[in-house]
Amino acid sequence: MKSKPRLKTFHFNWKHFLVIFIVLLAFQIVISQLERNTLRELLSDTMDWYKQNSAEQIANLTTVSIEVLLESDPLGSSQNNNSKVKALVHALNSILKQPLMKRNVEAMCIILPHKDTFIAVDHGKDLYSYFFERTIHTASLVPSYQSVVEQYAQLHHSMMKTELITSIQEGESVFHVFVPLVPYGEYVGAVYLRIHPDVSSISQQIVSSFNKTVFIFSILILLGLLALFYLSTYTIMERDEAWELLAREREEHAREQIAQKKERLFTQRIYHTHHKAEKVMGFINEDIEKLAPSNIVELKHRIAKYANFIARVIYDMKWYNPPLSTMRGPFYNTNLNDVLRFIIENIFLRVSYPVGTIQFQYDLDDSLPPVNVNEFVIWEIVEPLIQNAIDHSGTDLVVITIQTRYNSTDRCGIVRIRDNGKGIRSDLLEKDENGTRKLFLEHITTKGEDRHSGYGCYLAYEVAKRCGWDLDAFNMDDGGCSFVLSIQYQ
Repeated sequence: MKSKPRLKTFHFNWKHFLVIFIVLLAFQIVISQLERNTLRELLSDTMDWYKQNSAEQIANLTTVSIEVLLESDPLGSSQNNNSKVKALVHALNSILKQPLMKRNVEAMCIILPHKDTFIAVDHGKDLYSYFFERTIHTASLVPSYQSVVEQYAQLHHSMMKTELITSIQEGESVFHVFVPLVPYGEYVGAVYLRIHPDVSSISQQIVSSFNKTVFIFSILILLGLLALFYLSTYTIMERDEAWELLAREREEHAREQIAQKKERLFTQRIYHTHHKAEKVMGFINEDIEKLAPSNIVELKHRIAKYANFIARVIYDMKWYNPPLSTMRGPFYNTNLNDVLRFIIENIFLRVSYPVGTIQFQYDLDDSLPPVNVNEFVIWEIVEPLIQNAIDHSGTDLVVITIQTRYNSTDRCGIVRIRDNGKGIRSDLLEKDENGTRKLFLEHITTKGEDRHSGYGCYLAYEVAKRCGWDLDAFNMDDGGCSFVLSIQYQ
């Protein structure tokens, strides 16, 4: 089951088809060679059989001619005149010499029993004397057939019983053929022929014809494979071009989506900071009206903070993706505890409505080192989290605890913002495939269909991520929720 997704994701290109083409071509060459070798073996076996069969036919035809001549009573009477004898001898010589005129027949004789041995006769006169005069005048005139006579002596008894043609092959193409001579139905000896059949021209013609056929067939297959390779390669190249265009379109679409996301984030950030700037400008006006010699130092410090925050808001309006150096760097040295106190005391506790329903508690660790992050970037992270705790607590008296801790061993700092409310819905604490809680995703809100809702925690999470911090949220066992901001010091 796992191989199917892998097969679907496998990407074929023209190189793979080139390998397949080469493999098929190699297979065709191997198959052609195997067919050629098979034909040669079959042709060799067939030719061996054909050689032996043709040799036996020639020998058998010669023997039958001798038998027919002997059985036909050529002398015609008991009184033999010279003319008939000469004619008979001439006929026997013709029969004995006719096979030798063929280029395949190398030797021929008739092996006959004589006393306790066998003799080889290859002349008509000797043959006439043996059959008609019962004498042999030139029995020792053919010494070259001595080895043949000896070979026949070993075959005599078996041939006498079976009266079958016996062929003995010497080498690849020389046959020694012994045909029983049975005139008047009586076995008297054997006709011997040494035949060297030459069928090389036939074999060459067959092999040449096969080679032409294989060549034409291979050319046709090669042309077919080339056509398939061209069409496949052309199709693959068109597909790759289409995929490349699709990939470019997807890349451009992804860039547009990222740009739109950044623009939306920029718009929402400006929307949120705009409301804060309006509120802070009101605080500045109030502090200016309250200026007196006795409080000028305190108000000057507070108004400067407000003014710097307004300047930061205006700076953020320049671009939707501000440089990272404007958010964090070694030249920033911000005390988190002071920033948290200032935000609570000079932002959340300076509101037009009564603050009797909201209480803030501090549990700050003085050993927490300064952070290399712009002070007003910290405002963008902490302020939405505190505001979320106030808006969604669901209780008459909201108690918000601001806690900081520092672990010198791990060089890790923690900022906790806890409330005593009803907590966060369980579905908002679920994580997506990227490990991000649904609470920190865009457009996630519990305020209905307000198009400007669902950005507070999202903005805080995104800005914290750009600062290199981790933001998480969970419900506490004793009620309420807790936002945890983890800071890893270098």
